[in-house]
Amino acid sequence: MSTRLAELQDIGIRFGDRQLLSNINVTLHQGEIVTLIGPNGSGKSTLIRTLLGLQEPTSGQVIRHSTLRIGYMPQKLHIDPTLPLTVKHFLGLVRGVNKKDIRPTLNKVGIPHLENSQVHVLSGGETQRLLLARALLNRPNLLVLDEPVQGVDVSGQVELYNLIEVIRNELNCGVLMISHDLHLVMAQTDTVVCINQHVCCSGSPQHVKDHPAYQALFGIPGADTSLAIYSHQHDHVHDDSGEVVEEGHVHGPNCNHHAH
Repeated sequence: MSTRLAELQDIGIRFGDRQLLSNINVTLHQGEIVTLIGPNGSGKSTLIRTLLGLQEPTSGQVIRHSTLRIGYMPQKLHIDPTLPLTVKHFLGLVRGVNKKDIRPTLNKVGIPHLENSQVHVLSGGETQRLLLARALLNRPNLLVLDEPVQGVDVSGQVELYNLIEVIRNELNCGVLMISHDLHLVMAQTDTVVCINQHVCCSGSPQHVKDHPAYQALFGIPGADTSLAIYSHQHDHVHDDSGEVVEEGHVHGPNCNHHAH
């Protein structure tokens, strides 16, 4: 059995009258790639902030293994183009980094030739590899990657997902990825968790792809996806904005939901 690195137990997040997350359960193991998917506004980034300790849950708890070391890759990098900053200097700013690790890490992500390049001239794919290198520098056993292929063309996306799998296999680390689309990440994912304020479905990529909740949120080829209906067991319904309403009111074994 692989080491359990972190566990999100019954996580709920509320801001005022707004319930952003309800009863989210996710377990992350060493050597496992978990992909968190959901539409815009579904709470993916809020859940990641909770795992990172940047957001306190309103309810539930985050359990972290004593050996947990997280390497975080943000969705985007914003650097003033007038700031003279090389790739090597950028990575050297990471707290606690051993400067001797920079070159091998750039080799690992496939951009050693960019060591002395200015950060602001990098392409989208090169920038994402730089951010991945930054996440790897402190030798994490859990990588948290927020939309790691943001701003990268389709062929570059496939290469990046393949690289992430290679790194997982080499380091035997856990990986938690955020994505809004399951199709390209299927081959490199062990477990998928689909959320829209709550967990709609989870399991293997094929199980999730075939699940009515996923099909309602992301559309079924050839079907009218402007207003999809799906059924799953819940004791609540959602309003048009995705908020949970009428909690505790049971509609029977299956209640119809509009996709949000």
